[in-house]
Amino acid sequence: MLEQSLTPARIVQELDKYIIGQADAKKAVAIALRNRWRRLNVAPEFRSEIIPNNIMMIGPTGVGKTEIARRLAQLADAPFIKVEASKFTEVGYVGRDVESMVRDLVEQSVNLVRAEQKERIREQARESANELILDILLPPVTRQRKPTTALLPEGFDETPVVGYQFEGNLSDEELNERTRDKFREKLRRGDLEDRKIEVEVTVPSSNVQVVGPMGMEGMDGLQDLLSGMIPKKKKKRKLTVAEAREYFTEEEAARLIDMDAVTKDALERAENSGIIFIDEIDKVASSGTSQGGAEVSRQGVQRDLLPIVEGSNVNTKYGMVRTDHILFVAAGAFHLSKPSDLIPELQGRFPIRVELTPLTEEDFVKILTQPRNALIKQYQALMESEGVKLEFEADAILALAEIAFYVNQEVENIGARRLHTILSNILHDILFEVPDLNEQKDFLVTREMVDTKLRHLAGKKDISQYIL
Repeated sequence: MLEQSLTPARIVQELDKYIIGQADAKKAVAIALRNRWRRLNVAPEFRSEIIPNNIMMIGPTGVGKTEIARRLAQLADAPFIKVEASKFTEVGYVGRDVESMVRDLVEQSVNLVRAEQKERIREQARESANELILDILLPPVTRQRKPTTALLPEGFDETPVVGYQFEGNLSDEELNERTRDKFREKLRRGDLEDRKIEVEVTVPSSNVQVVGPMGMEGMDGLQDLLSGMIPKKKKKRKLTVAEAREYFTEEEAARLIDMDAVTKDALERAENSGIIFIDEIDKVASSGTSQGGAEVSRQGVQRDLLPIVEGSNVNTKYGMVRTDHILFVAAGAFHLSKPSDLIPELQGRFPIRVELTPLTEEDFVKILTQPRNALIKQYQALMESEGVKLEFEADAILALAEIAFYVNQEVENIGARRLHTILSNILHDILFEVPDLNEQKDFLVTREMVDTKLRHLAGKKDISQYIL
C-alpha cells in the first residue's frame, strides 16, 4: 500500500530511473498517485466524495506512455492492467465488453494479494513440507506397529544414522522420534537434496469449457464451479527431496492461505488502488474519415466506457466492485484524430491531459545508457552469461542514436522501439558466434562497426526492409 514518504518528488525520482524525459507526464501521474494517499487520510465524510483525476496521455508510440503507468503501479504496489480500446466492442456485438477490464483488474489484484500472503507464510509452509518429506523418508511409529528394521528408510544403510546410539531403554515411539529429529536436521541443512523419494502428486484435471454466446463474458464463475466438482486425480512420481519440498511448499501455502481474507483485501485494493491503462484510445475516436458501421461502433464503445470511468458497479466472480476510485490512464497517438473527437462526456472524465514529446538524439543516447534496464546494460548482461565482456565506445552509442533518430524521421516514428532493432542488427553476428568460440573474447562496439553495418543503409530510399 501507499507510504507517506512516497511524495510526488520521490515518485518522479523513481520514474527517472527507468524513463527518460517526459517530465510533465511524470508529474501528472505522481500527483494522481499522491492524491490517493491523501484521500485515504481525509475525514471519512469526504473520502467517498473525492474522485481521482484520470489522465490522458497524448504522444507518438514508443515515448514511454505505457512504461510510465506500469512503473507507477509497481511503485505503489497496486493492481495494474493494460487494455487496448480497439479490442472492445459495443454491447450486442461479437467481442469483449468493456466491463471485462474491471474483471481482469480484480483477477490481477487477487493474484497480487495471494502472492503477498504466500510470501508471508512461506517459511511455515516450508517447515510443513519438510515434515511431509520426513513422513515419507521415515514414517512415524504407532503403538499398533511392531518395531522392524524399516525404521531407517530404504537406501540409507550407509548413512551416519546407522551409528546413532541412544542411551537407556527407549520405546519404539521414542526411538523413532529421535531418529526423525536427526533426519529433520539433515533436511534443514540440505544434506538430502538429491535423494529420490516417491511422492503422490495431484494431476490437474482437464479444464471444463463452458460454451456460451460468442463474446459473452462472466462465464468464469460457472467454469470454476464445474471444475471444482471434478475429483482431482493422484499420481505417484519419483522426485528429489529438493523437488518434493518445492511441490509440498506450494501445496501447503495454498492450504494455509485464507482465501476469504485474500478476496476481501483484493477487492478493496482494486477499488482504491487499481490502475487501468487504456491504450489506443484514439482508435475509438470519431476521426471524421470513417463512415457507416465502424463510426457507430466506435461511438458505442465510448458510450460503454463512460459508466465504467464515471463510476459504476461491476459484477465479478469475487464479488461486486465499484469503479469510482479506480485510476484510469488513457493514451493515444491521435495521428488521425484529436482528443476533442471523443464524445464530450468521456472527455470530461479525463480532466488531466499531458502531451509527451517525440524523442531526440540526445534522448536516445540517454535511453541506451542511463536507465536501470537500459538496452546496452541488458545486452552486456546477456554476454556476461557466456563469460564475454561487451563494451561500447561513446562515439558508437552516439552513432546508434543518430541512426535511430534518422530512421524514425524518414520511415515511421516508433520511438525508442527503434533502438531494439538497430542494436539487434549490430550485435547479430556476435550473439550468434559467441557460444562456439574456443576461447573467451571481449568485444568492443566502435563507431566504425556501426557505420559499416548500418550507415550505408541510411542512404537507401527504402530502408524499412533493412531496419524494421
